[in-house]
Amino acid sequence: MHHDESIIQKTITFVHNRLQKESSGHDWWHAERVWKNALYICRFEPTANMLTVQLAALLHDIADWKFHDGDIEVGPKVAREFLTQHSIDDSVIDHVCEIMRTMSFKGEGVPAPMRTIEGKIVQDADRLDAMGAIGIARTFAFGGYTNREIYNPTIAPIKNATAEQYKNIKTPSINHFYEKLLLLKNLMNTQAAKRLAEERHAFMELYLQMFFKEINVAQENASQTSQNISA
Repeated sequence: MHHDESIIQKTITFVHNRLQKESSGHDWWHAERVWKNALYICRFEPTANMLTVQLAALLHDIADWKFHDGDIEVGPKVAREFLTQHSIDDSVIDHVCEIMRTMSFKGEGVPAPMRTIEGKIVQDADRLDAMGAIGIARTFAFGGYTNREIYNPTIAPIKNATAEQYKNIKTPSINHFYEKLLLLKNLMNTQAAKRLAEERHAFMELYLQMFFKEINVAQENASQTSQNISA
């Protein structure tokens, strides 16, 4: 057990050092929240291997495919090099890399089923951090980082995207709610995550309601102003 605690601390240091200046919403604090979400879900899943869950949660965004031309092998490669240096069992390393490879959302039309309870927990923990108030903040951080508009009424969300389409989506940030965030509630694997997702989903719906109310008010005000001027 002491060895497990030691490797977790070393992993925390490694991830923190690599991600501390990350500004896209995939930073150290995201990794820490996913780790803590995963630990919470583990309380309700006693059969899960805690070492595998914690390592996969902490390392899951160490080299995100979204920033490496869609290459899903970059993260697992970095994780494998790190874990091998610290004498982790090959079976645990293989499992962590499998989870990292599978867990990312890659489009509505692309299922990403997890084979193991450990994978299901880490996937849920990550998806919870893409929802609610934090998910909204991360969406706009990522949008700014990748030069997306916040909103453009002439560009519709892309539904049922293939993995290739999703990888290349450059639609406005608001569209991301319809392309991913609002779909996550129904994709949760564990009962604990399903419970947590309810409130976060409801908050995102409330946010969008207010967002479009403000958009509509601005349009109505502009319309009334132009009518008054022409009158």
